[in-house]
Amino acid sequence: MKKKPNKQKEKIKIKEIIVVEGRDDITAIKRVVDAHIIALNGFSALSKKTINKIVELSKNNDLILFTDPDFAGKKIRDTLKKYIPNIKHAFISQKNATKNDNIGVENANDESILEALKNVITANQNIENRFSIEDLIDNGFVSGSNAKKRRVMLGDTLKIGYYNAKQLLKALNSFNISREQFEKTVEEINKSI
Repeated sequence: MKKKPNKQKEKIKIKEIIVVEGRDDITAIKRVVDAHIIALNGFSALSKKTINKIVELSKNNDLILFTDPDFAGKKIRDTLKKYIPNIKHAFISQKNATKNDNIGVENANDESILEALKNVITANQNIENRFSIEDLIDNGFVSGSNAKKRRVMLGDTLKIGYYNAKQLLKALNSFNISREQFEKTVEEINKSI
């Protein structure tokens, strides 16, 4: 009996350094991409020394921040964004990163990881308040029985993650989301709910 040759998928080469929360995230991402990946070892390990190390690294390298879609992941993202405004962001939805009630990049399948890395976003340095709270209220993202569900859908479609209403406004204005993208996504949400 002949053994079939082991066909391994060709990994996508990523030139940026990917910054993740932990070792398990590195393992998951390395399944699908060829990249240099470093782990922060969680929010509790985000010390001044670690931040300085990442800032130094960013001076000569492009970085992609790929954190878990949870509270700690957002805190890490917000903290590093202050020190490295031009850091790129990869987002994965909670539903694609959850296994047995555990939320994390390490739980995502290969397709979800690739999708997140193909849709990397850079924060807009000059936040031009393109969107207002009225935009969120008028489109059902602030109150009502479906507001949270609508915010989840908006974040997933625009590849920016989930936010509460106040954070969503800041995210829309800081991640180069166009008025056209927003309106098209709202239209899709309205059709599906």
